[in-house]
Formats: sequence, structure tokens, C-alpha cells
Amino acid sequence: VGGAGGAGGYRNSYNSETSGGGASSETEFTFTSGTVYTVTVGGGGTGATAYNDKGNNGSDSSISGSGITTITSIGGGGGGTSTHDAAGSSDNYQVGGGGGGASQVGSAGVSGNGTYGTGGQGGNGASSSITGSAVTRAGGGGGAGGGNSGTTGDGGTGGGGQGNGLNNGTDLAGAGTTNTGSGGGGTYGPYPSSGIGGSGVVILRMTTTNYSGTTSGSPSVTTSGLDTILTFNGSGSYTG
Repeated sequence: VGGAGGAGGYRNSYNSETSGGGASSETEFTFTSGTVYTVTVGGGGTGATAYNDKGNNGSDSSISGSGITTITSIGGGGGGTSTHDAAGSSDNYQVGGGGGGASQVGSAGVSGNGTYGTGGQGGNGASSSITGSAVTRAGGGGGAGGGNSGTTGDGGTGGGGQGNGLNNGTDLAGAGTTNTGSGGGGTYGPYPSSGIGGSGVVILRMTTTNYSGTTSGSPSVTTSGLDTILTFNGSGSYTG
């Protein structure tokens, strides 16, 4: 244990960009005039607070409305915790694997062999230009290093949290970056806990001539070329 949290679901239908796990771009849908599209932005998963425990999945992010199939993705997972086995030597301190990211699996941790071991690296996230410039999101968390002197795993690109190897109550495992759906880092022992997962984000893009201007929940509204982009960092709605 001590493994990191994986990134949440990553779904993309913009400009033929890939979805998470190497999946193909999803089918775009057209906003219908007068239809209310409800946007829910889920929170990241909580970290573990007891020995040999695992973190929790984040809550779902989604968009729903009349005439479309609800699109749902889970939030980033919280990291797990670890301990050492009864032998108590540096060879036996457990290390954690890195969490999976949207474009890459996490790597396994490397056990002691006379040292305290190295946590696995979090998998990298995926890049999208839906907001007008390339942004990487949904990185996996880094795994816990073994014992007080273990080497921690780095979080994956796109917001994965750093792992923690220090069992001293002061060094926190890293959280997944807010509004990226990234995973939290794992920790050696629950001091005080492993990293929480990153909350989600929902981004809608449409031609500006078709943008109604009617929203709730205060999304950020930007433009790129002939398009308007709504970025929901919290729940709300858009009326077509």
C-alpha cells in the first residue's frame, strides 16, 4: 500500500483530441435553444488517515440536459497509506506505486534492497486546447517512499500530487491540483494523511454567434477565435 490516487475520468470531444486512457475523441453535441444544461463539478477524493488504508474516489462531474445522454466522469482519487512489515529493516519498508494519469499509467515503486525504497511516478495527464491554449490535466499522484528516508514519487504532469516518504507528522503528501481531476499522492504512514484528489472541471465551447449568454454558477467566460468558452470550476448551468 502507500499507492497514489489515480486521476479521475477524462472525457474530451473537442477538435478530435483524445479522451483518457488513449480513447478516441467523443461525439460532439449541439446545444439546443432554450434547453437548460446542468453542470455538476465533483470534488476530489479524500486521503487515507489510517495505516494500510486507501483513499477514496472523488465525486462525479457531469453535464446533463434534454436531448443528450448525461456525460459523467469521476473526480481524482485520494492517495493511500503504508507501513513496514514486522521485520522492521529498511529492506522491508513498503513503497507505493504511482497513480494512473489520463495519458499514461503510473509506475511501480522500487523496494528497499538495503535502502528505504522509491515510490512510483504518477502517470502523466492529457493536454487539451479547448480553452484556446494547451493545458494538461488529470495527472496521477506519486507513490509513497518507504520509511523516513524513502525517495518519493513525483506526481504526473497535469496536477498529480507528490508522494510523501517522511513519517514525522510534518511533511504532507501532495494534493491533486484543484479543477484538474488529478490524483493525490500516497504517504508512508498516516501522518497526518495522504493527499486528496483534485476536484473536477467542465468546459463547454461553442460558436459565439450561438452563445445565449445565460448561465448560472458563475463560470468563467472567454473567447478564442470565433468561439466562446465556458469553464465551470463549480456547479452551474448553461441555457442554450
